[in-house]
Formats: sequence, C-alpha cells, structure tokens
Amino acid sequence: MRIVIRDLAGFADDPILGAMSYGSEDDSLPGRLARYARVSTAVGGAAARLAGERFLGWKVIREEHAAELRQALGGVKGPLMKVAQMLATIPDALPPEYVQELSQLQADAPSMGWHFVKRRMSTELGTGWPSRFAEFERTAVAAASLGQVHRARLWDGRMVACKLQYPDMASAVEADLRQLSLIFSIFERYDGTISTRQMHAEISARLREEVDYAREARHLQLYRCMLAGVNGVHVPELVPELSTRRLITMTWVDGRKLLDFIKDDPEAGNALAMNMFRAWYVPFYFYGVIHGDPHLGNYTVRTDRSVNLLDFGCIRLFRPAFVQGVIDLYNALRTDDDALAAEAYRAWGFHTISKELMDVLNIWARFVYAPIMDDRTRRIEETNSGLYGREVAAKVHSALRRVGGVEIPREFVLMDRAAIGLGSVFLHLKAEINWYQLFQDMVAEFDVSALADRQRRALADLEIPVPQ
Repeated sequence: MRIVIRDLAGFADDPILGAMSYGSEDDSLPGRLARYARVSTAVGGAAARLAGERFLGWKVIREEHAAELRQALGGVKGPLMKVAQMLATIPDALPPEYVQELSQLQADAPSMGWHFVKRRMSTELGTGWPSRFAEFERTAVAAASLGQVHRARLWDGRMVACKLQYPDMASAVEADLRQLSLIFSIFERYDGTISTRQMHAEISARLREEVDYAREARHLQLYRCMLAGVNGVHVPELVPELSTRRLITMTWVDGRKLLDFIKDDPEAGNALAMNMFRAWYVPFYFYGVIHGDPHLGNYTVRTDRSVNLLDFGCIRLFRPAFVQGVIDLYNALRTDDDALAAEAYRAWGFHTISKELMDVLNIWARFVYAPIMDDRTRRIEETNSGLYGREVAAKVHSALRRVGGVEIPREFVLMDRAAIGLGSVFLHLKAEINWYQLFQDMVAEFDVSALADRQRRALADLEIPVPQ
C-alpha cells in the first residue's frame, strides 16, 4: 500500500520554529527566556502604541491596532492567546474593536507549517509515523492557543483528528503565568476590591493541566462516559495508540461552526440551546464536572442540530458539596432564605460571609440565575444581555468596594466563566425556552450522595483523582 500525504495549501516552513527546541519540552529556564523574548518582540510594539494613545495623545486607528494585536498574539501562541480571549468576554474590560478581534483568537489562530508537523509527529510517534496513516493532510483544519488539528485517515478507513501541541508550551505557560501575576498585581494596586490570588491559582492550575494531553485524553473518555445515551450530544472516540502527552488522536466528527449553522438555519436556535444545555449541565449535576470553556471553537453542529464536543483541555472537577451549594443558593434566592444562602456560599469557599457581603453577592447570583427563576418561556437576553450584564457588574463592583472587597474562591472562577460563557452562546442562538423547566427536569432527582458515588466510580475507571 502507498501512503498519501496530501498538501492542501503548500504551507511553507514556519520561521518561528528556528528559535524553538524539541528536547524534553518540559518547563526550563532557557525555554522561559526564549518565551519572554518572543512575547516582548511580538506584543511590545502593540502595547506601546496603545499606551501612547492613552498617555501621549497619539492617534491610533483602533480597528487596525486591534487586528495587529490579534495577529501578534496569534503568532506567539500559548496561554496569552487564551487569556486575551477570556478578557474579550468580560464586560467593559476592552473596547469593542478589541473584543471583536481577540474573540477570534482560539477559533481562528494562525497555524504552523509542515516542518513543525513533521517534527512533532516524529517526536511523538517515531520517525516511521507516516506508515501509521493511510492519508495525512498537511494543512491544519483548526489552530488554537496551544495546538493545531490535522485531519487524517487510518488504514481501517476511520477518519481521525490529530491534535498537535506547539513546541515549548510548558515553558510558555510558566512564563505567561508570571506575566499574568504581574498584571494582576498592578490591577490590585489600582483597585483592590477583588483579590486575584485565588483567581491566579485557579487559572494557573487549569493552564498547566491543558499542556498535558494525556490528561485531556482521560477527560475525553470521561465525557464519553458521562454523556453516553444523552440525546443531541456527541463526543469523539479516543485513539489511544496514536495519543501521547503532546498528541491526541480522536475520531473525526463532521459538523459546522455554530454561527454559520444558525445563519443558514435560524429556526434551529431552540434545539441547539437545549442540546448545549444538556452537554454542559448533565456532567455537572450528575458527576460534578464542568467544561470551563464554552468558546465557539470548541464544538460544532451536525445537520440534525445535535452538537459535537471537540476540546477537553479546560475541564474542572468539583466537590459534590459545591454542586449541592449551587442548588441550595438557587432555592435560597427563590425563598429569601438567608441562612441557606450563607451555607451555599460557604460550600463554594466564601469562608467569611457577612450579611452585607451576602447581599452584594446575591446581586450577581440573581443575574446569573435569572433565566431559571420564572416558570415561563423566555429569551436569555431579557436579563442577561451584554448591556445589563455590564450594569450589574458595575453595581456589584461598587458595592464590594463599600463592604471591604472579597477574595473569589478558586472553584467559583471556572463555574462562573462557564455559566456566563454559555449564556452568551444562548444569546447568539436567540433561543426562546422555558429555562426554569429545563433546569427543574435536570435536578429533579438530585442527590449529593448519589453524585459522589457516580463521580468516584467514573474517575476511578480512568485513574483521575477525586476533587478535594
């Protein structure tokens, strides 16, 4: 048999690779220093121009500058891209020109060339790696912050997706987390209302996990277990013999980007929203697991309106007591039960809860829970529109300053991001659903002991530690 390596676009070798090493690729001082150099070169000029606009009155065309910044961050790859994309989801954190550009980073990042692909595949599978495939497409079909995806065909006829991690990502994570720590410290000197210590710890833990593709492979298998039999949701199958710490191979799933799909089928919004709701919240309420990144690039839509989950790097496991706290707070808000609300906040990790602080936190909680509070069909944007969200965030921030500030617990960080991120997807879909009934059906038989047992058994099968 003859191996066919298809060249769809004739990619040239990437000049960035000349500065990158393929040694152990574990975190190293030379790797971090190289990362500092690349980041400074790529981003420093763009940052200087923005500072000049703010402090020196320079004239900057923001649309052009935002596009330039996106290209710079896409070129250096790594966690800075992910952090920038996260910033684009925070109300009023950036001007709209930057939100539009930076929100594209994970879904539409520049890919690396064939030279990188050959070296990565050889490092992970050996020099004879081409013989493992009947076909392997040279051009990446998708590129994101930590890696890129190539489509291939196995000798048994299966189409697969090969997700290759970029070089020196372990060093890049440590270098970028150090930069993020500096950014947070500057932020707190300017405004100490919200302590970022636990936020940095949580982001650090999740980013370090994301460079371990062996862990992501176990998370993929966990999601296949949790969502088995759930209508409207599909998870690829891992190909373990072609997967390593820096390469994941999974079966290929056909689908279209959500925004493209809904443009051609605007009546699909309700069905897609319900499928997305199940994809995110069946794992959470039945296993204590959340997908922390509902970014549009992490799933696709099939012709029957079902969804494919594609990326399992940003997965958060929760203590069963935390999940119980989510339901307790919901019930507390509905019945104005301050004691139950305080208990829920303590379960989340807010150790010191005064009546004043709880009243402030409840403002944000009522905003997040709003769609599931009333038993009626409605759109998310009735309360969760971007404008209203910014107004609520500003009100909470001002109130927190008056009560002396707060330290956000680690577990809360990703849960909040997932809830708000998924809400923004529902905004795109313009879905009109009885969210209250959808939630009630989901938690009707909730039992924290049963969840703990289910979680323990599912994690033990995959040798994943139980959350503490």
